[in-house]
Amino acid sequence: MTTKLLKGDARQWRAYRFPPRSMPAGTDWSADPAGLQRAMADGFQQGIEKGYQDGLLQGEEAGRQAGFDQGRGEGLRQGREEGRSEGRREFELAAQPLQQISERVEQYLGELEHKRRQELLELVKKVSQQVIRCELTLHPTQLLALVEEALTSMPGEPDDVQVLLSPEEYARIKAVAPERAANWKLVADERLALGECRVITPQAEADVGCQQRLDACIDTLAEHLHLTEA
Repeated sequence: MTTKLLKGDARQWRAYRFPPRSMPAGTDWSADPAGLQRAMADGFQQGIEKGYQDGLLQGEEAGRQAGFDQGRGEGLRQGREEGRSEGRREFELAAQPLQQISERVEQYLGELEHKRRQELLELVKKVSQQVIRCELTLHPTQLLALVEEALTSMPGEPDDVQVLLSPEEYARIKAVAPERAANWKLVADERLALGECRVITPQAEADVGCQQRLDACIDTLAEHLHLTEA
């Protein structure tokens, strides 16, 4: 086989020729150097083409598998997200009737509790009124103690004091404690209910009845029971 030397740039290059993949048996290539070169070139070209095709097939297969894996992973992720979203929507739709029932039950219990507290407040008020009436019936002069207490905080001298009472209590005090009644200018006033009492001096006037005190106590209890409006 002949070797051709390439010269240029003060360097020598030797052309490399790929041998053919196979040669027919009995072929004498020495008599046909050009045929040998063609055979070698054909073999080289065939090797390149086969390598390209093999690489292309392998690349396509690898790309297809990678794309499949990536698409499968993305599809699973999207499927899970859509499934969760859809499940959440279905749950919310299914829970709406339960939510409405829960709100109605809560409202009913709130109204029931409010009514119970109102009834308790009314009961306390009625019992207190009964206790006050019983106490005043047994000890009617207790109203005079309230009058004395009120006069200590009223301006002026308690020289000319009028004590207005209900006719029933006026008669009871006169009968039970006439000596104490003589020290006060008691006046029967039909406009006043049992337990009510008004003190009038030349300088001021005060309501010292039991109902006023009871109302103040009831208002405080109502506030404690959260029955008063904000």
